[in-house]
Amino acid sequence: MRTEMQETFIEQYCLTGSAAKAAATAGYSSPKQRGYELKNKFAGEIEQRQKRMLQDCVPGAIAQLQSLAQSAESESVRLGAVKDVLDRAGLKPTEKIQQEISHVEQASTDELRRELEALMGTSDPSVVPDLVN
Repeated sequence: MRTEMQETFIEQYCLTGSAAKAAATAGYSSPKQRGYELKNKFAGEIEQRQKRMLQDCVPGAIAQLQSLAQSAESESVRLGAVKDVLDRAGLKPTEKIQQEISHVEQASTDELRRELEALMGTSDPSVVPDLVN
């Protein structure tokens, strides 16, 4: 069971992000040292409470995004808000893949035949198969 000072520390730490300030507000002497100790001791509780705080902010954040998407004066702000809403709805744009074309795909049949002959060291038709026709 936590004391009232510990509860105050956890709450203040979640609000400020400063262990020393939270410890001082909770009434601890030597707030820097105690803040560090308390932050480590209650790390799990602090993490859970911060997650709940963030979850509580989600409806307001979505409302703000919708408002920006509909009525922001700046076109780039409206576009950014629309993109954010769509991304969060799982409708991200497809990623573009850059495909490079090798020299083989760009070469003509005759060029490929000459390259094959050079690699095989012969231009004798019986040795160089007619694979490219």
